[in-house]
Amino acid sequence: MPTVHLEKGFRFFFYSNEHLPKHIHVEGKGGEIKINLELLNLMYNYNMQKQVIHTFLEIVKQNRFYFLRKWDKFHGNENS
Repeated sequence: MPTVHLEKGFRFFFYSNEHLPKHIHVEGKGGEIKINLELLNLMYNYNMQKQVIHTFLEIVKQNRFYFLRKWDKFHGNENS
């Protein structure tokens, strides 16, 4: 599970056996969410407080292309 970003006490990461669509997981404070990197929408929420989800969507939006490059490199799609 490579961590690709740390911010505000939360970890942004991929699982090693990921699937499409390209997405990133965010975990911390007992919760986890999954955000679609192509559509920039919430795919999954496990116990994450709703008031912080907007913050994570903004962080992902700001780092979207970085996360997409990391996804492609990690999953063997460097020419994508």
